[in-house]
Amino acid sequence: MVCDKTKRMVITILDQKHLRNDWYFDFDGQSFQESLAGMITEMERLGVLLSVVRNRDAVISVNSYADLLNVVRISSPQDGHSNQCIGHIIGKSERLDILEDIGRAVRRVAFAPETVAPSSEFRKVCHNCGCGC
Repeated sequence: MVCDKTKRMVITILDQKHLRNDWYFDFDGQSFQESLAGMITEMERLGVLLSVVRNRDAVISVNSYADLLNVVRISSPQDGHSNQCIGHIIGKSERLDILEDIGRAVRRVAFAPETVAPSSEFRKVCHNCGCGC
């Protein structure tokens, strides 16, 4: 069943400088591409047009999992959310699984955007990304 209304959302992947290899994740790799394709299909069935862009001009230094969360941003202009990092959207990660956390953030912004704090609210959930939280 396909919804009649559509919402547009964008996942932005920033470039990374890895200070520690244990937090490396290949956003160009097959596992991410397959997961992303499944997520795009699932969200489209639910009325959300999800696209992905790369911003190689913005570089995040990755020294922790929180930094890895900062690499991935979500925008949903219809909901007033612009380029918020995953850490700001979900808070603390339950299992340190970036694919799971991206999915959680996408679904939260898509279906419960009112539960995400505005960008202007001070929240200590991440650092190093310039988003202000």
